[in-house]
Amino acid sequence: MGTLHRLVWQKIKELLPNELQSSELRWLLSPGPHMSLLTQRRATLIVNRVRLFAFLFAVLTPLWSVIDLVVFPFPLWLSLAGLRLMVCIAFICVLLFYKPSGDMPDAYRSIAILFAIPTVFYICSHTLLGNYQLAEMSAAVGAGYAFLPFVLMAGLAIFPLTLVENLVMASVLLLAHAFAGYLSWSTLNWPSFAGAFWLLMLIAGVTALACTSQLAFLIALVRQAVRDPLTGVLSRGSGEEILARQWAHSLRHDSPLALAFIDLDHFKQINDDYGHETGDQALRQAAAHLGSALRASDMLIRWGGEEFLLVMPDTPAGAAQQALARLLAGGLGTRPDGAPLTASIGLAERQRDTADSVERLLAEADHRMYRAKQAGRNQLCLTT
Repeated sequence: MGTLHRLVWQKIKELLPNELQSSELRWLLSPGPHMSLLTQRRATLIVNRVRLFAFLFAVLTPLWSVIDLVVFPFPLWLSLAGLRLMVCIAFICVLLFYKPSGDMPDAYRSIAILFAIPTVFYICSHTLLGNYQLAEMSAAVGAGYAFLPFVLMAGLAIFPLTLVENLVMASVLLLAHAFAGYLSWSTLNWPSFAGAFWLLMLIAGVTALACTSQLAFLIALVRQAVRDPLTGVLSRGSGEEILARQWAHSLRHDSPLALAFIDLDHFKQINDDYGHETGDQALRQAAAHLGSALRASDMLIRWGGEEFLLVMPDTPAGAAQQALARLLAGGLGTRPDGAPLTASIGLAERQRDTADSVERLLAEADHRMYRAKQAGRNQLCLTT
């Protein structure tokens, strides 16, 4: 059984981008472990695709009324046209008023609204059509309404969703299809309904693969874009974006935000005495030690040269000081000559330092880091 499980898992990994790391495979299952920048990029992409979907539906939905007018009785056409008008207005509202914010709750709401609108239309139109005896051309056009769930299920494939998110959305569409069948229970063609439901489930499976494949490529692209190629920690460009978001979060929730500048002591001497390749190895070693000491919510950024910025959201100054003291005590590896590799750290916290801007908070942490160097290095400074 274990061999079969490994074989299946290996085949699944072969379908994913080669750049995807083993630790990132669980990101395809649930959004819980996603890093903040991936969450932001994914949320923005989802909302933009929701708006594209809404635009297409807003244009195509009322156009179908022309076909309805030709084949359906006028009372039925009028009811369907009224439904289509309301659906068109709803899609236009989504297009005009939903803008990307980078937050996943907003993205979830947008995709839920997008699929709720045609789902409600499908149930209502299915009920209306069931009240009329349609024949020949009108029956053929009326049967076309039954394809809407398939269009929606296939439409999920354009979104980079995790497996859990896809299953939730697909389950809602399957339940809507089942509910529509329940409303026409007395006239339901069971073989046809069962076949359609089975086909809808197959499309849901294919869509799940498409969604997770999209997400896998997005994960690989975001990691390559936001990581420092030498150390593997966040690059300065992505770090500045993260810092702006964390500052806004701290202000919005009045929560603490701690920043620590970490500068490796006498690092230039390593480059001068042993060469830049050895210096690069020391940098990677220090980054690995720093990364292993961080909490899941902390973010380590290579700010420049041998300097790192540690962002600690929702962390008061006292807790940040204790964590950094443990980090210093644990060490950052060894220098080429076998001596300990140490660092000078400057710590600042938004509430404690009453900083009125992220630039001010950065300046405080940077200034304190230099004070730690002046005081003898290999220490933490929390005061100006």
